[in-house]
Amino acid sequence: MSLGMAAVFRACPAAQGLLTAGAAGLLLWFAVRYLRAAWAGYHGQRSLPGGASGLGFASAFRRSLLVNVLNPKALTSWLAILALFPVARAQAGDIALLCAGASAVAITLHALYALAFSTPAAARLYLRAGWAFSALAGVFFASFALRLLAEVLRHGP
Repeated sequence: MSLGMAAVFRACPAAQGLLTAGAAGLLLWFAVRYLRAAWAGYHGQRSLPGGASGLGFASAFRRSLLVNVLNPKALTSWLAILALFPVARAQAGDIALLCAGASAVAITLHALYALAFSTPAAARLYLRAGWAFSALAGVFFASFALRLLAEVLRHGP
């Protein structure tokens, strides 16, 4: 993906700005959704998300892998990171290091999420304070989107 994006950016320099602006728009959309969820949760309209019970390990793994591969937030986040990484001048070792680091971060975070958020205590905390977590996520996505937009405006599309 890194080499492909580097080729796109080299062939069409404006593509990086356009892609960054698109990512910022998507992040703003996420921010609005999180802030709406926070508002609803603050007013007592939150419930636990439904899960899929009865799945074996392999089925659950395939399902979660598919969700993550198709997750536009993850794609947007990694593309934003790639926008900061000088892939056009990167050597093969640099790209391998980026891929290994990205994989290690993703695997570690998802394993920690699975362990932390699958407990009854986590469910109680979510019902009590999930709106605050959604509000923080909304503010985070909005600030990241605004930062990306400022970068596009500063350098042009």
